Order: sequence, then structure tokens, then C-alpha cells
Amino acid sequence: MNPSQLAAELSSIGVSPSKSRGQNFLIDDSVADRQITYASICPEDTVLEIGPGLGMITNRLASKAKQVIAIETDKKLADYLSKKLPSNVELITADALCVDFPKFDVMVANLPYSISSPIVFKILNYDFRNAVVMLQKEFADRMVAKPGSKDYSRLSVSTYYRSQCRILENVPASKFYPAPKVDSAVVEIIPREPPFTLSNKSFFFKLTEMLFQHRRKKIRTILKSKRLIEMDGDIPYLDLRVETLSPEQIGELSEAILALNDR
Repeated sequence: MNPSQLAAELSSIGVSPSKSRGQNFLIDDSVADRQITYASICPEDTVLEIGPGLGMITNRLASKAKQVIAIETDKKLADYLSKKLPSNVELITADALCVDFPKFDVMVANLPYSISSPIVFKILNYDFRNAVVMLQKEFADRMVAKPGSKDYSRLSVSTYYRSQCRILENVPASKFYPAPKVDSAVVEIIPREPPFTLSNKSFFFKLTEMLFQHRRKKIRTILKSKRLIEMDGDIPYLDLRVETLSPEQIGELSEAILALNDR
């Protein structure tokens, strides 16, 4: 479907793409086809899709999977889809951030930029095989960034702890209608067991958030300013800068601070 055809279809159902909802519709069939291929869907799979739009991805999923669960927050789009989608698609009209997801094996979605972060972290609380999601390229770059790189962030650490991620391809803004101001990327997410052990996950994630508010500072400076340590003790990596620490090293730091404060 080209941009003029898609605009006419949206107009016919009374939908004007919403910037606040991040409604940018994929118009390139080859990109959609590759997303389905990347997902490696089996005939017995239940697939979750968030933001089905006009059903471009949904129909492809339905031809491969046993069941598709599509969650659409826009009532006009949901009404349109309810008349178009095959019988193995369960359509849920709701905000994906506000509902519990049914059991699923695979997730495939072109996520609105405005909800990318909360949705990614929400799905990682579920048991599934893999996800293939379209995200803002800048966000995707931060998800997969390595220590020492300009994109390395709290998001990089949190994602690494919960999953294996990789960028499968970059998608230019011209592949969407209306064209967003930034490019996108297709990302594969595979949940995994954490690569290191933590005695207090909550403290680890709070520490990570705090450290990356000062990513260029040395660990010693940050911890003393926050009064997490009074003396150096057995705390590692005090003379390293936050942006150079691997997730494993932040884990070690977290455990050392907890141990020191328990004495």
C-alpha cells in the first residue's frame, strides 16, 4: 500500500494519524515480510502483536500462527480490524500498558515510539520464546550498546540483564506514513536467565539508574556524594567512570555496597 492509498484508507474510517500516540504506519511490504521471517513462527504458536494498525503485519502473522492476539488502543482502528481479520485473530481493544497479556510464544510489533520503553520492559516479565519489534533507531542503539560507547546507558544494562538483543536491520523513515522525523530499527529480543547473580535486584536497578545520571563521573565521587559509602573499604571500581563499567561490574559494585552496609 503506497502513502496515498494508506491515507485514503485511514480517512475512510475517520482516523488521522496521531503524533501523541506515535501512529506511523509501515508501508513497505518487504520490511513486513522480513519481520515475519525473523520471528521464526511455528504453526502451533500464539503470537502477540501490539498496535496492529490496519493489519499489515497481523494478516501475515495469522497465515503462519495458530493464534494471533492483537492489542489496539484506537477504537476506530479496532472496529475496522474486527471486520477484516481472519478468525484466528483475537482482537483486544485496550491500552497495552494497562492490560495483562495472555500467554504467548512470540511477539511481533511495530511499537509506537512513545511506549517503546515501558512495553519492552513489560514483556520481559513474561515467559516467551522471542520477540521481533520495530523501535526508534536511537532507542534500539541504546538497547544493544556496549560499555564505553556513546549510546551505553541504563537501558543497555537493564536489557542485557534480562535478555539477548540484536539489531536485525535499520528501516528509514521513508518506509512509514506519515514519515517520522527519525529512522527505525528491527530488534530481536530473546529472554534469558540473568548472566550474573544478584542478592537484591531492586537495589541493583536503582544503583544503575543513579550511576547513569552521572555517566562520566568516577564511581568514588558518585557514591560519596550520595553517602552510599563513607570509606572506600572493599568497594571495587572506585576509580573507573560509570560509562566504562560492564553490567557484570555494576553487579559486583552493587553486591559490595550491600555487603559493606550490612556490616
